[in-house]
This record gives sequence, C-alpha cells and structure tokens, in this order.
Amino acid sequence: MILALSGSSIDGSLYSYVVELARRSPAWWNDMVTAWSAYGLAVFAVLMAAAWWRSRRVGARAAVAALAVPLVVVLAYGVNSLVKLLVHEIRPCRTLHMVTLESCPARTDWSFPSNHAAIAAAAAVALLVISRRLGAVACVGAVAMAASRVWVGAHYPHDVAAGLLTGALVAYVVMKALLRRPETLARRLAATRLRPLLVA
Repeated sequence: MILALSGSSIDGSLYSYVVELARRSPAWWNDMVTAWSAYGLAVFAVLMAAAWWRSRRVGARAAVAALAVPLVVVLAYGVNSLVKLLVHEIRPCRTLHMVTLESCPARTDWSFPSNHAAIAAAAAVALLVISRRLGAVACVGAVAMAASRVWVGAHYPHDVAAGLLTGALVAYVVMKALLRRPETLARRLAATRLRPLLVA
C-alpha cells in the first residue's frame, strides 16, 4: 500500500521559516552548511574507519563489532529507502514552491524520511556501541546533518526526525543482535582470509 503524505500540513510553516532564515543568512554560513549537507556523510565513513583501526589493537571481538558498523549503516539505508517507497511525500521545495539553497530534487525523489539523516543516525548509534568517544562525535554530526537538510531546503523537519529515528532504531537493534555472541563470530572470521582485518 502506498501512502501519499502531505508534509506541508505537518510542519510546512516551520520549514518555510527555516528556509526563509537561510535566505537571509550570510553567504559564508550558507556555503558551510551546504557543503556539510552534501559531503558530510564522508566524515562518518572516516569515523567508521578510525573505529575499525583502533579496534584491531583491542582484539578480534572489538574488530568484529567495528566491521559490523558499515553493514548496519547499509541496512538502515535499505530500510529507510523502503519506507520512502511506501510513503510518497513530495519534496517541500516542490509543494511550497520556495527558493532553496540546494537545487530541488526530481519529483519522484521522495522526501520522507531523510536518507541522509538515517545514515548519519545509524552510524552514530552503531559507533556508540563500540566507542563512546567516536559515537559522541558522530551523534553531534548526525544532528548537524539532519538540521542541514532542512536548512538547504531538501526536507521538512519531520522528514529528518523520522530519518534519525529509523537509522537509530535499526542500528541499535542490529548491533545488539550481532554482538550477543561476538566471540563466536570472531573465532569464525579469524579462521578465514579476513583474519588481517581483525588483528593488528
């Protein structure tokens, strides 16, 4: 079943306020937010790589958990994309016809929920499970990513909130399930060609 969600009736006025505020903001600030919105997900990839590199020195169990993080992020993206296909919410920049910092995506590039927010939240929560320090940095980045997607005009606030929730829930559930028996997974992987990925 496909639901046709009308996002403007939920928080269209808040979206309009934020986009109008962005239009009146300094160019240097808007350039910074736009760059983060477009390329900020690369920072999460760097954090995942750092978590894996550090985990190899701790042991195979920690390395298995770190290697699971990008897989969890991909799964969260898949779940979020499925929701997008079920809920056909047209982008706010098309519904409200506002001038935005980011070019308005194609009409069939649905808005709810935000993939950027889901990916960022999934990475943040998965990283929190294995490293509080890296996870905390990723959490700040995830909130900044979600806010930036509204600022540039790509999403309604409820889109990014739903994306954050979806990514966080998927990451939490899957990481907890994967790490119930980390020793077993570590032993099995250590006996394969993947051993160099587990031990420094």
